[in-house]
Amino acid sequence: MRHHNSVFHDLLKRIPWAWFDRLVAAHGADIRVRRLRSRDQLIALLYGQLSGAGSLREIVGGLHSHKARLYHVGGRAVQRSTLADANAKRPAGLFAELFAEMAGCAGRGLRRKIGEATYLIDATGVRLGGRGSEWAHFSSKACGAKVHVIYDADGERPIYASVTAAKVNDITAAKEMPVEAGATYVFDLGYYDYGWWAALDGAGCRIVTRFKSNTPLTVSAERTLPEDGNILSDRIGLLPQRQARSRKNPFSKPVREVRVRTDTGKVLRILSNDLEAPAREIADLYKRRWAVELFFRWVKQNLKIKHFLGVSENAVRIQVAVALIAYLLLHLAKAAQSTVKSPLAFARLVRANLMHRKRIDQLIRPQPPPPKCNKQTAIQWLLT
Repeated sequence: MRHHNSVFHDLLKRIPWAWFDRLVAAHGADIRVRRLRSRDQLIALLYGQLSGAGSLREIVGGLHSHKARLYHVGGRAVQRSTLADANAKRPAGLFAELFAEMAGCAGRGLRRKIGEATYLIDATGVRLGGRGSEWAHFSSKACGAKVHVIYDADGERPIYASVTAAKVNDITAAKEMPVEAGATYVFDLGYYDYGWWAALDGAGCRIVTRFKSNTPLTVSAERTLPEDGNILSDRIGLLPQRQARSRKNPFSKPVREVRVRTDTGKVLRILSNDLEAPAREIADLYKRRWAVELFFRWVKQNLKIKHFLGVSENAVRIQVAVALIAYLLLHLAKAAQSTVKSPLAFARLVRANLMHRKRIDQLIRPQPPPPKCNKQTAIQWLLT
């Protein structure tokens, strides 16, 4: 009988294990570790993400029920207390750097010229609570964290992520993000900072965001409007020379204001430092920001970043990083097959067949009937 790896095994083959081993050595993550290696922890947490397990007990129970097949994926069954300790103490940077490497590898297949990349910046909140979550308190009754993401709109995947307490402003986290010279960055009002805009402009980046309703613009030129569409005005001008407390505005270059009426009748004032592109292109770039919102919703519905296995800062960072690694694995596996078009349907099929011995490109195809065989072989086929 022809042998097939499990779906889980095929997914894990997309992890750069040699790179992961170098990261483990660099962080000293397995020094004096006797029971749970970093690799075992990663495999256990990925199993939890991809199978939909909502607790440490579910992860441990699922791994024990598939103990015979864990050997082929390079993992082993774990104990709940050992896994909880590893999530609390093992360096979260190990998993964050693995995600960064995988995101970079996934993007190397996109053949783009310098300046063609479009990145969407946004953040989403997650609730926390209980002992150990004191780092995330921002009031006596509220506790939570934020996941800050740079999302590649063309590659349909995150390329950077960080976790902070919810009380940290979005712009504070954005100033720590890496910047790709010449790329287009699209973001909303949470990143309203003239100094940061000036830094992006200095790196040759194109900025697309929104004006605040009370921000004046000293108009120096009016551009011709397209004949059709919902573009109300297209103007070039200067931002205020002074900010609050009479501070000098560091972004003194001319900017563009494109006023657009949305389908609901709302008028948006879109800001850009691109003075040459058609107004419709600027408006369409801002409209693409919706893709990162859809990404957050998909991850929250299909992976585990709403219910946390541990609420310490380290455990939350690890779980978010592993969730994003799971997203990349699903993204890469879906791209390698053509049978299932919907990301949601593909993720559900992977969950239902995770430990079954099937090819990923044949998840919805019936298994061929077993050949003529003896009773023992027939039983083995039925269990696969």
